[in-house]
Amino acid sequence: MALLPILHYPDPRLHTKASPVTEVTDELRTLIRDMAETMYEAPGVGLAATQVNVHKRIVVIDVSEDKTGLRAYINPEIIARSGEQVCEEGCLSVPGIYEKVTRAERVKVRALDEQGKPFELEAEGLLAVCIQHEIDHLDGKVFVEYLSPLKLNRIKSKLAKRSRITA
Repeated sequence: MALLPILHYPDPRLHTKASPVTEVTDELRTLIRDMAETMYEAPGVGLAATQVNVHKRIVVIDVSEDKTGLRAYINPEIIARSGEQVCEEGCLSVPGIYEKVTRAERVKVRALDEQGKPFELEAEGLLAVCIQHEIDHLDGKVFVEYLSPLKLNRIKSKLAKRSRITA
């Protein structure tokens, strides 16, 4: 397994729309394991392939306390949404930034698992937020883009200043 470099906002590659996976292979399963290792090391609870510059529709999520709930979602699509919740979100591609975002409270998602078998899952709370957040990445959208232009400009300035300091 290998740690993968995570793209940081505002990297334009984060706005690339991911392509559907046409075949679940051993190479793809290796990518999923590498993505999981990268997510846990970061540390985070979700990671989309787009964030590691692989533009395929693959997401890994684990919202469990003990890191035993890892699940891969290949070609995920939300087929139902209900309710509304406001959650403070963060993102491995926007390190150190946490902002409130409005999301559906419950979602039903359809995807393939690591073996290529289709499944459906109903999620609520944190898992529902993570699924929506990671699918946004696959569609080329980063959570800070839900914020007002003023907040977004402040975040961009903060990130630019931070990158100048570390450069």
